[in-house]
Amino acid sequence: MIRLILIATYLILFLILGIPMLLVLWVIGRSNPERSDRAAKAIVGWAFRCIIFLAGTRLIVRGTENIPADSAVLYVGNHRSYFDIVLTYSHFPGITGYVAKKEMLRYPLLKNWMKAIHCLFLDRDNIKEGLKTILKGVEEVKNGTSLCIFPEGTRNRENDTFLPFHDGSFKIAEKGGVPVVPMVLLNSAAIFEDHLPRIRRATVVIEFQKPVFLDRLDKSERKKTGTYVSQLIKDRYFELKQEYMGLSHEKP
Repeated sequence: MIRLILIATYLILFLILGIPMLLVLWVIGRSNPERSDRAAKAIVGWAFRCIIFLAGTRLIVRGTENIPADSAVLYVGNHRSYFDIVLTYSHFPGITGYVAKKEMLRYPLLKNWMKAIHCLFLDRDNIKEGLKTILKGVEEVKNGTSLCIFPEGTRNRENDTFLPFHDGSFKIAEKGGVPVVPMVLLNSAAIFEDHLPRIRRATVVIEFQKPVFLDRLDKSERKKTGTYVSQLIKDRYFELKQEYMGLSHEKP
């Protein structure tokens, strides 16, 4: 429980003590949005690395050379843990936001930081509002900001399984004309979800696969983009699991 208390305390202090930083970012953003974006990324990335350190997590990151350097992208990955965002954010090379559920707007200060790093908030129960969010996402990627989405739509609660990937999640890449970068996350639930409410030391593997250009897929694959990309992630997940068979849990 000590790690959980440390991380909860750290997060609360960061949100409270970070209020002046939010104000500074807002002021900078009025005249220099790019500088504000870079500063927000640096601050949030540092905060997430601190959380990873407090959790005692060892990260193995592979495939960063597969991320295109000349374009915004849509990252898509399997989603098993609350820590998935914390683990992945620092490894995106450019300005990158997440597509999050609209319920995150309930949390003051946290939502402000999310907005500062270009997160979008999706209403999964309102088709019209959901479409507006997708269109905002298209605008973001066209302007050079990458986005990350977990197409399962919610956190999967069972290890080594995959919920269906929603085809609508890929509209941002399709309409925005950017590639999809499949992202495999292995063992992230070993940090917290596998033994709630304790946080334990674990090794997590993140691998970025080669980009998928949707306009280069054949007609049948484009019709079921979610299934196609999900299969890529699923196949590689089990290959990585075999390779890192001994990492599941480490001593507390």
